Amino acid sequence: MRRRFHLTRRRGLFAALALLVLLFTALALASSRWLQVARVDLTADKLYTLAPGTVHIVDGLRRPIKLTLYFSEHATRDLPQLRSYQQRVREMLQEMVARSRGHIRLQMIDPVPYSDDEASAEGAGLTAANGGSNGERVFFGLVGNVVPAAGEGEPEPEADERGTERVLSIPFFDPSRETFLEYDIAKLLYELNEPNKPHIGVISSLPVSGNPVIGEPAWAAIRQLEQLFELKTIDPAGLVRIDGDIQVLLLIHPKRLPPDAQYAIDQYVLRGGHLVVFVDPDAELDTTPYVDSNGVTDDHDSNLPALFAAWGVDYDPRQIVLDRSRALQIELGGSSLNHPAMLGLGTQELNHSDVVTASLQRINVSTAGSFDLKPDARTRLEPLLQSTAEAQRVPAQRVLEAASDPSLLLQNYKPDGTHYVLAARLHGEFASAFPQRAGQPGHLAHSAPNAEVILIADTDLLSDRLWVESQNFLGQTALSAFANNGDFITNLADNLSGSSALLSIRGRSTSQRPFTRVRALQNAADQKFLLKKQELERELAETRRRLDELQPAKGGRSSAASAEQKSEVEQFQQRRLAINKELRDVQHQLNAEIDALGLRLKFINIVLVPALVTLAGLLYGWRRTRRSRMRPT
Repeated sequence: MRRRFHLTRRRGLFAALALLVLLFTALALASSRWLQVARVDLTADKLYTLAPGTVHIVDGLRRPIKLTLYFSEHATRDLPQLRSYQQRVREMLQEMVARSRGHIRLQMIDPVPYSDDEASAEGAGLTAANGGSNGERVFFGLVGNVVPAAGEGEPEPEADERGTERVLSIPFFDPSRETFLEYDIAKLLYELNEPNKPHIGVISSLPVSGNPVIGEPAWAAIRQLEQLFELKTIDPAGLVRIDGDIQVLLLIHPKRLPPDAQYAIDQYVLRGGHLVVFVDPDAELDTTPYVDSNGVTDDHDSNLPALFAAWGVDYDPRQIVLDRSRALQIELGGSSLNHPAMLGLGTQELNHSDVVTASLQRINVSTAGSFDLKPDARTRLEPLLQSTAEAQRVPAQRVLEAASDPSLLLQNYKPDGTHYVLAARLHGEFASAFPQRAGQPGHLAHSAPNAEVILIADTDLLSDRLWVESQNFLGQTALSAFANNGDFITNLADNLSGSSALLSIRGRSTSQRPFTRVRALQNAADQKFLLKKQELERELAETRRRLDELQPAKGGRSSAASAEQKSEVEQFQQRRLAINKELRDVQHQLNAEIDALGLRLKFINIVLVPALVTLAGLLYGWRRTRRSRMRPT
């Protein structure tokens, strides 16, 4: 009877185990199908947790979107860093696909050389990088297109209002832009979800749009914007309200704006409109006479005193920033000289934590002013472009007087030790500059707390001469850019024309997790190496000095001098060998410490942790067995 009971119990255990396996398999399949959104991000920096702005964009998709990730698997087999970043990109895309509940479809393609996939990648605008295995080209980009919500078979791309296929792409995922990976993908999704080009308004007292009557073309920066956006020129003379369909307003060199136009701009910002202001203490392309026929003077400067005061902005249109360390070289009177008022700003002067300037290398400005905040300001100023600490502010009149000889500006030059802000984002809650109009219908006294305005203290950076030159190629005029001024303006319009959700997505941490302990050991060894190197160089210089002192010796003292030289050389050689041995000892010690750290990590991961888990399992099993034996039968 007891034996039969044990057999029955054993069969019951096997049946229960089989049932658990079936139940686990069913739950796994169900979770992979219906519980894709239920994920847990265990990374230290929450790399796979979508930002609220991204979630808003993904949840607001109104039509199915197909994303195709092109990555050259075979060509990157010897590029582990790029393969690691590809995994990061793929996992970010999969996270968005899981969140979209079927609105985003992801396809991954390896475009092998000379294949149809490679041709389709090129046709979609992807950029191939050189340096792959066996000299192969490397594709690593994303193509997105809108597909119909219903229909059978493989859907065709949807057309926009111009009848062209609605296809957008990220030409190449640059690992240096990893901090903006989520922003770039979310921006592509947002643009695919919006079928029409963003509308941008332009108010300018400069001839940025050219003059068709006399055959004068628009400035290159404006022509570049026209390819991506719908531009609308606005006359400030009769302006009383800015239409709601204007997603970005470019206010370039505002001079003598009517009060109604200023009020319209004021209310546009308070309603959440995106404004970019270009002011200048000396707009060099302003063709207005300095003194007109009626005796009215014009200093070619621009300002928004009422609006700046309401926003807490401190700007002096009579001051120009000089920076001798970033002075551009110009040709004047047949000779080359550095112009401290014309600046070539490099990567150190650009804010690489901002998506607008993150990928830019150089921006040229001329006779630029600067911004600061007033002591009682409630807004925040986030620099985009700034000078070096070698800068100095001088009166604009002094720069005008030195137009024929800019080297005069370097006389009595005294750096202020200040990084002057030449362009910035202004954040915060803005108050109306026209409280006296509070009785008008629809008047707003304050903006939302997260309002934003872009301020740029130079209009000349828009001009062709500072960033692009024309070349004749086969009878066609081609533009060759030598600075990123045009990209800067395009990035601003691109960034601001998106939704508030897109603007809220900031840079994220990278997925690269350095070995901090190893890096600390290397830094310590580098310090030791540096001290030894400096010591060796000092001894080498001292020995050379002694040899130079002994060199002029002639006649009867030549043999003695030669003996002394030999003694010096032998001593130096011995000391140099000793220092080289010490350097090798330091390197060997560094390698030994790194190897010891690696062995400790391997022991913990391979031996200690599995042993602890096994021991815990054995202890748990032993306790279970002991309890079952102690139970009465």
